[in-house]
Amino acid sequence: MLIGYNTNGLAHHDVFEAVELLAEIGYRSVAITLDHGTLNPYDDRCAAQVEEMRGLLSRCAMQSVVETGARYLLDPRVKHEPTLMTADVAARNRRIDFHCRAIDIASSLGSQCVSLWSGILRDGATDDEAWRRLTEGLGKVIEHAARKQVVLGFEPEPGMFVDTMERFARLRERVDSPWLRLTLDVGHLHCMGEVPIADQIDRWGERIVNVHIEDMRAGVHEHLMFGEGEIDFPPVLDALARAGYQGGVHVELSRHSHEGPSAAQLAYGLLAPLMR
Repeated sequence: MLIGYNTNGLAHHDVFEAVELLAEIGYRSVAITLDHGTLNPYDDRCAAQVEEMRGLLSRCAMQSVVETGARYLLDPRVKHEPTLMTADVAARNRRIDFHCRAIDIASSLGSQCVSLWSGILRDGATDDEAWRRLTEGLGKVIEHAARKQVVLGFEPEPGMFVDTMERFARLRERVDSPWLRLTLDVGHLHCMGEVPIADQIDRWGERIVNVHIEDMRAGVHEHLMFGEGEIDFPPVLDALARAGYQGGVHVELSRHSHEGPSAAQLAYGLLAPLMR
């Protein structure tokens, strides 16, 4: 396993300087959240920036994953919209296009995966209609991922249509593809009461392609620094090791950008001894 950090916790930094900072601290993997100023796939400079990032990752000996959770990249007014759950077909297609562009970037970077989620169901559609939207949209994304040979890591997210591992299991029943795997968020499992977390890892270990880690309290979706929540981390890390997971364990502190360098340093100091 490699200790990693998500750039959404360094949102006030130039992304290249952020990666250099993380490498200096000791991180060996980075989760790059595409966003305004961070390998924005709609920016004419994106191709050149991706090539520059590929070189930087190589020089820093860092792995990467590509994250698609930017809050206002596609819609400046509504957080995370549009998604694969959005009622309007044209809007859903914008999300599909974004995911495909993220896959292209991941392919160019040699990233381990592209991480994505379902989105919130906002219009009261029936369960059948909601699953249809998700599976049809995700199917198109998977087709592009297969062409590019890029794995997808699907993340159950509190508050979204697919919010738990039980819902992820239902998705797997509907979409069976070797290109669709799992982004496991340790805090989300605790938040949603899917404990012991180690048992979930034992069950889903072969599917895990990406890990997010942070502290959290039961029933409260707030990403916290290690020690500020309720999670006992050694059994979690032991379970990941037992599953043979070799990828990045990415600290996700998206609300800590105002103190990004010190938060990244502190998180590394707390997590590294546990991972040794």
